[in-house]
Amino acid sequence: MTTRENTETAPALRRVTRPALVIGPLLALVSAWLLLVATPAAHDEERAFAAAEACPASAGATAVDCLRTVKAVIDRTEKETGKTALYWLYLTESDGTSTRTGLNGRPQQSPVARPGARVEVTYWRGEIRSVDFGSARRPTNADPRGNYRAPLSAGLGLGFYGAMFLAGAAATVRSARHSPRVYTWRTRLAVIGGLLLTGLGAVAPWPTDDISGALRLTAVGSLVILAGCALAVPFLRRRARHDDDTITLKPSVLTGEVCVLGVILGDVPYASTGGYLIAAPGLLATTPDPTGVFHRKAAAGTLTLLRVRPPYLTDPADRPTYDGRAVVLECADDGERVLIVTRGKDAPAVLSALGEAPEK
Repeated sequence: MTTRENTETAPALRRVTRPALVIGPLLALVSAWLLLVATPAAHDEERAFAAAEACPASAGATAVDCLRTVKAVIDRTEKETGKTALYWLYLTESDGTSTRTGLNGRPQQSPVARPGARVEVTYWRGEIRSVDFGSARRPTNADPRGNYRAPLSAGLGLGFYGAMFLAGAAATVRSARHSPRVYTWRTRLAVIGGLLLTGLGAVAPWPTDDISGALRLTAVGSLVILAGCALAVPFLRRRARHDDDTITLKPSVLTGEVCVLGVILGDVPYASTGGYLIAAPGLLATTPDPTGVFHRKAAAGTLTLLRVRPPYLTDPADRPTYDGRAVVLECADDGERVLIVTRGKDAPAVLSALGEAPEK
């Protein structure tokens, strides 16, 4: 029995790599803006706040670049809706001005924010930056110290994430010379390494005290991750040389019909490019109905399973990916190549419906 195999990989490579070549540079541009514009701006504001001095007695309410402290009375508190530990402190200042400011935590935590309590609030550049409860000072959500961490974290994380897309595309192109698989060891290694670097970049600013400390931690962690990836290359390459890409699965035991995600691709009357598969002992059918009741098209009894394998670049463009969890049941029907694509966890049910397990 012979089957027809499509060996044209160039269109498939373009289909797989084109999104990565678009997403990667876009993320790099966003990362560059965050690292070169937003982070320095937040850091400059933090340094300006740290260098600010108390306003002189002659300064009025219009002073902005110095620290202006005014007395106020707490009118009430209001918890912010959501899961965050944040509440609003509503105040009336000594000149009768009503305002509010946000504080982390809860009003009942020390120092307790009781209505009627007298406090002092410190303004800088038109915003309340801290509240003094007697001897205890609480920074508000407008405190600029540490604000550089959010853009720095996002910039490093997005930069590495964009690099992961580009590295994955390059690995896929290189792997296509040796294997038709969509997800090869090179691609998986690029993605795993990229995700580890993304996590490192996103976390590094938070446990460190300044930008240089975050960059040093990122640099050291990156070297460790890249060294680990480099050490894994010989092992993965040697394993791939002896790796048969046939997937060995045991058919599940079906006592009735089950409806699973899947499609049948090929020049056969029961083919379906979207929807579900109905699997039962001696029955395999396609349907667009998730309940498996309507518009069934039963597969022919001459459909023969050849093997189960990972997705190939040479597979039809309309093959679903199921978020990277797809497997392909390679079949033949009177010499016609037929592909059944389903999720890995649903493949045993389809195997049972076909009536035999593949041989490795």
